[in-house]
Amino acid sequence: MRLSWIVPALLALVAALLMAADLSQAEARKLANPVLFTKMSIDQGHVTFKQNCTGCHGENGKAEKAIIAAATDLTSPKLYKNGTTDGEIYRTIRDGAGDQMPPFKYQGLTDTEIWQLVAYIHSLWPEGSRPQLLPDEKKKRM
Repeated sequence: MRLSWIVPALLALVAALLMAADLSQAEARKLANPVLFTKMSIDQGHVTFKQNCTGCHGENGKAEKAIIAAATDLTSPKLYKNGTTDGEIYRTIRDGAGDQMPPFKYQGLTDTEIWQLVAYIHSLWPEGSRPQLLPDEKKKRM
């Protein structure tokens, strides 16, 4: 009986477990968004937001309805409890936050979709707080 499949299977399992491991805040702070802040990435993030986030954060991201009492007003970065860097926002979406926000790494969102959500969330911020909008033709391909 050949057991040549065991090593690749174990390596795949270890890789999956490492990818699923929660990031620390310090690790998250070091992450750079591979998705540039462009109209296209914002639009793609908005589609994902409408499909996954409006139930708690509302259509406008302000979390005005009392559906989830602890939902963050995404238009006001000073209210963020888990940090405002791209990596910290990515971590909050991917790994969840407290008892109210589920980890979206288990909800079927890809890393690219999460990074696009980060771009969309930045677009909700006050004008002076947003990253500089880049032209779509300069965006990185994911």
